[in-house]
Amino acid sequence: MDQLIEMAGVVSSVIWGPFVLIPLLFVVGLFLTVRLKLIQLLRLPHALWLAFVRRKEDESVAGDISHYQALSTALAATVGVGNIGGAALAIGVGGPGALFWMWVVGLLGMATKYSEALLGVLYRRTDAKGEQSGGPMFYLKYGLPGGFGTTLGVAFAVFGAVAAFGIGNGAQANTVAQQVSSVTPLAPWVIGLILMIAAGAVILGGIKSIGRVASAFVPVMIIAYVGIALVILVFNWAEILPALQLVVTDAFTGTSAAGGFAGAGLMLAIQQGFARGIFSNESGLGTGAIAAAAAKTRQPVRQAMVSMTQTFIDTLIVVTMTCLVIITTGVWQAEDSEDGSLLTSQAMSSGLEAISPGLAPLGTYVVAVAVAVFAFTTLLGWAYYGERCVEFLGGRRMVFPYRLVFIAVIFVGAVADLADVWLFSDIANGLMALPNLVGLLLLSPVIVRETQKFFAHPDWKNPDALMDDVRS
Repeated sequence: MDQLIEMAGVVSSVIWGPFVLIPLLFVVGLFLTVRLKLIQLLRLPHALWLAFVRRKEDESVAGDISHYQALSTALAATVGVGNIGGAALAIGVGGPGALFWMWVVGLLGMATKYSEALLGVLYRRTDAKGEQSGGPMFYLKYGLPGGFGTTLGVAFAVFGAVAAFGIGNGAQANTVAQQVSSVTPLAPWVIGLILMIAAGAVILGGIKSIGRVASAFVPVMIIAYVGIALVILVFNWAEILPALQLVVTDAFTGTSAAGGFAGAGLMLAIQQGFARGIFSNESGLGTGAIAAAAAKTRQPVRQAMVSMTQTFIDTLIVVTMTCLVIITTGVWQAEDSEDGSLLTSQAMSSGLEAISPGLAPLGTYVVAVAVAVFAFTTLLGWAYYGERCVEFLGGRRMVFPYRLVFIAVIFVGAVADLADVWLFSDIANGLMALPNLVGLLLLSPVIVRETQKFFAHPDWKNPDALMDDVRS
């Protein structure tokens, strides 16, 4: 087992090293940002309006859930342990500068997420049950010519179906069990059983059930978590500007809690920022396209704008709140700073204690509840991603067995010793991202063409305008 862990460490260091995913994520995000003319910034106000004001599409168009539910499903899958434990781990290991690189991943990732969602809707297909099915496996197979596209599509589907058990299942269930058992008398197996039953009841209902639950839970959990973080930051306002200055300077000097001042510390900050950034918002991973493909929409570009707000909310808001609380309270320098969730708990407790000493114990409960709710919804989103991957590989008959196995693994994840689950999750993320990023580069002319066509329409701002639904 030790040899396996050692080998996994080597593989992860190669995938997330300076020559593979980090430059590829950066290049693809920057390339799409330039080709799309800063769409993630210039169109963000309209995208937020579509997502949270307009919310619903015409019920007569193809799709299984509203574009707001599709966004909520994508947010459900991404706003999870990565925003609490993963973001904290990035700061604890890579130093405050890791937050800067998570911002870079987030800003460039918005263009990547937009592109993934556009292609997800453009190349989606109707499955045997009459539901919309799409994602990287479809736009790689049908968008790229010959066997090359099919090979990339199959590779993504295989990695996605397997990765769902790690990033979207074991990591989430295990963190919930550890957090909740630390503040309640419940044993991990009891927590795992409750989590398995609750998630299973939703997962077996399919995407419509997942969409309804996600759209109900996601806004409440995000607002509550960000609200508590903002209260702490308001009472600790004098430390905010120094914290932001530290984030920027540390991003280029590499002061890590684990590595000190060195070139290695700088690389560690960048590596942690990119790895935890993609773990958190999944831009470049391609999974958001699977949720986008289920949306009721007549326009791929419109859904793509809604989808890119997920990265904005996930990384530039939620992750930033977590990291700023950790940095402003100073707990990132603690000796046990490599335990992500514990670091966040300590930061919350420290911040609440500064408001009133009697509030300090609440920090642990705040993080435990946030982890439980965030991880629960992440399980739902990733169950859908995984089943769409296996459906692509083996047909609709594979969906129900996959759901049953996924639900069973929730319990296993809660009770098993998953000390190295983050390591394997990073590898799984990287293996999913590689074929998807290659596909985005090759399909960028399609993305640009459809984007230009949409915004050239004189009535593009009107969601009710009868614009052609461009299909492959």
